[in-house]
Amino acid sequence: MIPLLKIVRQYERLAVFTLGKFNEKTGVRGPGLQILIWPFQTGERIDLREEVINIPRQTNITRDNAPIDIDFLVYLRPIETEAQKVVLEVVNYHQAVIGMATTILRAVIGEMNVDDVLSQRERINQELRIKLDDTTGRWGIKVSAVEIKEIEPAPQIQEAMNRQMSAERIRRADVTEAEGKRQASITIAEGDKQAEILRAEGNRQAEILTAEGDQQAAVLRAEGFSTALDRIHQIASEVDTNTISLQYFETLKEMGKGSATKFVFPMEFTNLLGPFAAMLSAKNSDDDEN
Repeated sequence: MIPLLKIVRQYERLAVFTLGKFNEKTGVRGPGLQILIWPFQTGERIDLREEVINIPRQTNITRDNAPIDIDFLVYLRPIETEAQKVVLEVVNYHQAVIGMATTILRAVIGEMNVDDVLSQRERINQELRIKLDDTTGRWGIKVSAVEIKEIEPAPQIQEAMNRQMSAERIRRADVTEAEGKRQASITIAEGDKQAEILRAEGNRQAEILTAEGDQQAAVLRAEGFSTALDRIHQIASEVDTNTISLQYFETLKEMGKGSATKFVFPMEFTNLLGPFAAMLSAKNSDDDEN
């Protein structure tokens, strides 16, 4: 028997087989100096550090039969408490993870439309990680993350998407322009409405002021006319009958200058001539006596 010295690093574990058998309790040894008895014991190193596996680009078919190429990265590491499974359960876990990841990717993409594949990258990452982790758990492998590097549709799909995007941009521009015109029309209409309201209010105020002015002018005219009548009445009450009669005669004189041949006199006019007739008779009597 020959002692065999093994130095296990901090990030490593050593799976020890005695006569080809693995002891579940003492089979995994930690970091430090480990002594094996050769040829009865042999050891397999297990690296616990996280590593990344690049999954080669794969052509997948979406639910709407669109071919699309995807390549992604898988981040994984052996589970420390189940490190022996990396040796006992799988020959080459790197190759096993690549094959399983490819199969799961095709299943996930096959359930999605091409638009969803392009717009929901994070969702695809999560589904791949969960499904892949469920499978690799039996190998003692923990998948910590899955990250899609690139998604590339087929050329004809890309061309159709470009046309669709161009049409969508044109549609959005038309919608934005129409919305702008609508808002402008609303603003103009609102402005016209406010202007009409202001004009109507101005006209109403002007009419009110004009009516108030007319009312005040009418009151002043009526007051002036009333004052004039009072003055005329006051003066007329102080004028004797003879003065009024003379005024009538003056009026008749002016009327006689016209071309009219007929005149209509009120009955009161004859009463005014009575005093003059009496005066003339008295004057003639005095002349006869002399």
